[in-house]
Amino acid sequence: MQTPKPLLPDGARRTAAWCGVVLLVTGVAAVAVWLCVIFKTAVTPVLLALLGTALLGPVHRRLTGRGLNRSLAAGLTCALLVAVVGGAGYIVVTALVDSGEQIVRSLKDAGQWVVDHFGIGRTTNVDDLVANAGKLFQRFGASAAGGLLSGISLVGSLIATSVLALLLTFFFLRDSDRAADLAHAVAPRGTGELVEAMGRRAFEAVQGFMRGTTFIALIDAICITVGLLILSVPGAVGLGALVFVGAYIPYLGAFISGTVAVLVALADRGFVIALWALGVVLAVQVLEGHVLQPMIQSRTVQMHPATIMIAITAGASVAGLLGMLLAVPVCAAAFGIVGELRGERGAEGEGGEPGGPAPSPPPPDA
Repeated sequence: MQTPKPLLPDGARRTAAWCGVVLLVTGVAAVAVWLCVIFKTAVTPVLLALLGTALLGPVHRRLTGRGLNRSLAAGLTCALLVAVVGGAGYIVVTALVDSGEQIVRSLKDAGQWVVDHFGIGRTTNVDDLVANAGKLFQRFGASAAGGLLSGISLVGSLIATSVLALLLTFFFLRDSDRAADLAHAVAPRGTGELVEAMGRRAFEAVQGFMRGTTFIALIDAICITVGLLILSVPGAVGLGALVFVGAYIPYLGAFISGTVAVLVALADRGFVIALWALGVVLAVQVLEGHVLQPMIQSRTVQMHPATIMIAITAGASVAGLLGMLLAVPVCAAAFGIVGELRGERGAEGEGGEPGGPAPSPPPPDA
């Protein structure tokens, strides 16, 4: 009996199959993002707690390795987190509050200098620009607050989110040894090992990103602050604090904080000092890109800068500033999962028959 000829050529059928896969994955991702936005009050503390757990995991393991009870070690680690974050937040806020007015005044003077020296229309008024920028920021802040808080006050929401994230961090640290059992319990039959490996790979990617970014942000802030202090730029400590906070938003944060530092130097110290400040910022960025990141983040998931910028833009469109902060670690986790799936597929291909047993993953860390 003659086999009937396919209605579509082989290339068209393959294209249709891939289009179906892309549409399915896009639909699942869209539903997942929609659910996260709907339940953002619960999702945000969970994500923050996972980031805190990834950053503080080595401290907890070291305490438990010294014989401490897991609950006591988790409590001490969370207390250390509160002390460090509270102290750093106090320093950053104090520095920005003390020098904020001076920085804003210097930025205004820098804008006037640009208008005067480059002849950007005689009708241009820097005061009007500052006022319009202030109104823009107020509108952006009001819309962001309205979208994030849903009628709840900003301070109350931040306190509630912080407390819940801290409690979740405590439980995640204390019960981290049960994560593998949970992965096997919720996974479909026969896929427990793969789900555990995917979770471990994603968490390692987030862990490496958080450690590396925090260390790099600290070095960048110290180097730029020292350089600005040597150049006698006003508000150097506040600008250094801005650099530290902005480092958690790759590329965009460094560009904004560096631009602010150069403009402040231009307004208060003149064109020559502004060039020196620009040299300091560029030198620190070169040190970060060619020395610190390859050394510190060599074991994390490496993402192309274009991928990072797209992730930041998508995060900003979904959740504003918070989305920009969380976009890159979430993207790193996704890349870790994809890498594990590709490795599993390659291992099955090397194992012979497609239906044959796949090699077992390496044993979990102690």
